[in-house]
Amino acid sequence: MMQNLRAASQTWTGRIVSSLLMGFIVLSFAIFGIGDFFRGFGSSKLASAGDTEISAETFRQAWQRQLQRLSAQVKKNVTNEEARAAGLDRQLVDSLVNEALVNQRARQLGLAVSDASINDQVTTDATFKNASGEFDRIRFAEALRQSGLTERGFLEEQRKVTLRQEQVEAVSGALNPPVTLLEMLNRSRNERRSIDYFVLPASSTGEIALPGEEELKKYFVTRAQNFRAPEYRKLVVLAVSPESLAKPDAVTIEAAQKRYDENKLARYTSVEKRSVQQIPFASEADAVAALALIKSGTPFEEVAKKHNLEAGDIDLGTVDKKGLLPDIAGPVFALEEGAVSDPVKNLIGVSLLRTTKIFPASVRPFAEVEGEIRQELALLAARKDAKILYEKIEEARTSGKTLTEAAKQAGLEVRMVEAVDASGRDRNGGPVTGLPDLAALLKAAFASDVGVDNETITSKDRGNLWFEVAAIEAARAQTFEEVKPLVEQAWRGEETARKLSAKSAELVKKLNDGNDFQSIAEAEGKLEVKHVGDVRRTGAPDLPATVVVQVFNSAIGGSGSALAPGGRILFKVLDKAVQPLDAKSDEAKKLETELRASLSDELFQQYVAQLRGEAGVKINDILLRQLTGGETN
Repeated sequence: MMQNLRAASQTWTGRIVSSLLMGFIVLSFAIFGIGDFFRGFGSSKLASAGDTEISAETFRQAWQRQLQRLSAQVKKNVTNEEARAAGLDRQLVDSLVNEALVNQRARQLGLAVSDASINDQVTTDATFKNASGEFDRIRFAEALRQSGLTERGFLEEQRKVTLRQEQVEAVSGALNPPVTLLEMLNRSRNERRSIDYFVLPASSTGEIALPGEEELKKYFVTRAQNFRAPEYRKLVVLAVSPESLAKPDAVTIEAAQKRYDENKLARYTSVEKRSVQQIPFASEADAVAALALIKSGTPFEEVAKKHNLEAGDIDLGTVDKKGLLPDIAGPVFALEEGAVSDPVKNLIGVSLLRTTKIFPASVRPFAEVEGEIRQELALLAARKDAKILYEKIEEARTSGKTLTEAAKQAGLEVRMVEAVDASGRDRNGGPVTGLPDLAALLKAAFASDVGVDNETITSKDRGNLWFEVAAIEAARAQTFEEVKPLVEQAWRGEETARKLSAKSAELVKKLNDGNDFQSIAEAEGKLEVKHVGDVRRTGAPDLPATVVVQVFNSAIGGSGSALAPGGRILFKVLDKAVQPLDAKSDEAKKLETELRASLSDELFQQYVAQLRGEAGVKINDILLRQLTGGETN
């Protein structure tokens, strides 16, 4: 470009153009400022709250991650327009401001978390553990890929979450929900209602004739959006994984036997375990007196109750020797099944111990695990093969070969997916099957384009997934003629639902006027009346959620109706019952935990609101619309 400019400046015409160009640049600097010229003539600060700022780039990255997550959840591409219509842009910028303010307060309070603590949180997180309970770096890498974060970024986010949690604990850590509030929640959660109901089938509306074609066309025009053809993509896919390459039958019995012998003790031998109970005492004299009662015939559990201990308090579970304190492991594993120990001194004082069940040590024979071992050895060998194939395919792609050519060179065949939409369905509406990690593939494919050299996807089966977008068929409006059968089906469905709703309303009025429930069911074609005696807000067997909601919206003795598969359900609420709250029950403890979390969240939201009020939040709405693709005028 510079050479062209120099060449042009040798002529008088070129000199005039060059002068005008330089004049424009100088004028731009003067009007907009040098900094704004290089920043794109505008501020990069999207929001501020006191000394805290949210940059446009921070929001843009978070916005893209949010759209990707939403698209994966709903199995379709979520557009900027759809996200904005749901108010997600404002929610996100508010969330970023809140996080920044809480992080700022953490710094002001001098809160800190060590690198070792963060690393320990990650490596002990169950999300990242394999079947053996060990930290799995592949799972961790997959989580990073799905979240769109680097490892460093993820660890930094963990640090911020931990610091925020410390503030949550400070604000609401000692919160105890009032008993009255727990009882109210218990009544709402555990209220049970009994109902009689019958299903009014869609066929009860009679035959519904289709309208004339002109009316159908009007119906189609007003709902044309419902009949649009989605965007389809033609994909070339190549999947290589250890599972697909593994050949268990090729593993010799000698190799399998050797593997078994090497791992027999560690993997195929289960140590002896025992189900154990324990009653702790403050003194040895109390333990001796209790043992005398047990020997005289008083049940172990009854003795525990005399010392204010319930069954759950004395149960130590089913454990091996390593699962018990050294002081009590020996006496426990010396007992016969059902026997009670003499008083045992230990770290918590003095205890009586009982072995309620003995599970002897056992060894799984080779014949039982041979298939597992063959599969395991075959996978180990296949991982090497998969790595070799990966290198061959990548080398071929780097040299400019298409995915089809690269696969052929490696002795493999690609799969051609002729048409798939973002939800994973083909042109006929059926699911596309036989592809590993289809969700990840579609997410990447619908973010790509024809001719793009795409990154390799690490699939959930620990393999590799390559793809090319061969063609894109844009979403489009379909003509009435193309979708006429669907239009007829939709019209008939809506008309049936309308008539069924009207009929149900008439029947509910009759019921509420005092007509007999059974008689109405008989009059509507001898419909079967069913009874459900345990309807809760959380659901009931064989009742759709829509019906459960209406049951609890109705008075005792009242009737109602709701949509159900195949028609509408008409019901009559007979009675209700609430189990009194037992403060010591597991249910009460669960309710208390949930309520504490809810109240804690509410208090923390007030804390954040206070931070926002102190800082004074300002948001650049014009820049926000620009970043999310909206109109700015």
